[in-house]
Amino acid sequence: MSHLAPYASFPDRSRGRLHAEPSSDTRGPRDIFQRDRDRIIHSIAFRRLRHKTQVFISPDGDHFRVRLTHSLEVAQIGRTIARALGLNEDLTEALCLAHDIGHPPFGHAGEDALEEAMKPFGGFDHNAQTLRTLTLLESPYPSWPGLNLSWELLEGLAKHNGPVANPGWALAEVNAGFDLNLTDWPSLEAQVAAISDDIAYDNHDIDDGIRAGLLDIDQLLELPFVAGRWQAIVARYPDVRPRRLIGELTREQIGVMVNDVIESTRARIDELGIRTADDVRKAGVMIGGFSSEMAGRERRLKTFMYQKLYHHPTQTAAAVEASKIVRELFIAYRNDVRLLPPEWRENLPAQDPARSRHIGDFLAGMTDRYATDRHRELCGKSA
Repeated sequence: MSHLAPYASFPDRSRGRLHAEPSSDTRGPRDIFQRDRDRIIHSIAFRRLRHKTQVFISPDGDHFRVRLTHSLEVAQIGRTIARALGLNEDLTEALCLAHDIGHPPFGHAGEDALEEAMKPFGGFDHNAQTLRTLTLLESPYPSWPGLNLSWELLEGLAKHNGPVANPGWALAEVNAGFDLNLTDWPSLEAQVAAISDDIAYDNHDIDDGIRAGLLDIDQLLELPFVAGRWQAIVARYPDVRPRRLIGELTREQIGVMVNDVIESTRARIDELGIRTADDVRKAGVMIGGFSSEMAGRERRLKTFMYQKLYHHPTQTAAAVEASKIVRELFIAYRNDVRLLPPEWRENLPAQDPARSRHIGDFLAGMTDRYATDRHRELCGKSA
């Protein structure tokens, strides 16, 4: 691993897995982080992301992004940044691929509805649900619960956005079993995964918004840093119709953001004298990320996207219907647990809050179409 920077996560220095595993030569020459990545890719929870909302709820078109394609795009960006900074690409990729596994159906609308329904039982948080899924609910192996992922992978998922001072019940339960040092800062690989998520959805959602007819190019030109890049692209391709140039705008925007993260992160590493992975965790600040100038531009882009796309009347109407489905399903299963599938009934706790949390786990794992079908079956025709 001589290509890794000294502040990277080295697989041979991993803090290991919660459950000891026998060494085996029958599964190929992979290190601990490579096995983590492969376990995620082979998991049912990861496969379900292909039918979970990214921006558009249960999209009719085959060309819109879903949670699965978004996660793959985040991983591609994350590996690029990790390679340039000398970080562990396999750990970065695993973090990127797994980061949205805890999302319920229907995106943020579904999450908000489940959070509201779960309030009396401790609430719901998709990030904590990712860890709960990977350490408990997704259990394909006979010798232990969960996927038995490395400490570094779980740590990165728990706090990729920074230290966690007051974990909710789900994260607290995971941390009680495998101390993730929640008050420390995350590894640089986790920080890169977090910023790669922002870069991916900031730009790819523009493409989907235009494809859906909810955004247009003229609206985008309200943002000066987008307008300048767009004008340069049009000047280079004067004979190409504008719709065909959206892909060029997207890739250029991503490239500019990626280069900014690489340069800014290197500068902070030098400024803070970061030499080891422990230095990263004790730095007291986020090291991986945008420059202050690019961070300001990215915030303005997010504001624009919320105003013009995420809160578009069409999207708002769909979110209302999605929230109704999640809310009414939760009520239906709580009122009659016999409606749960047999494998979920078998493990149903006797008392709350564990009982309702178990129902929340079932709902969080649903895909958009499965939730819609169950709602139609149990509650009548969906609104």
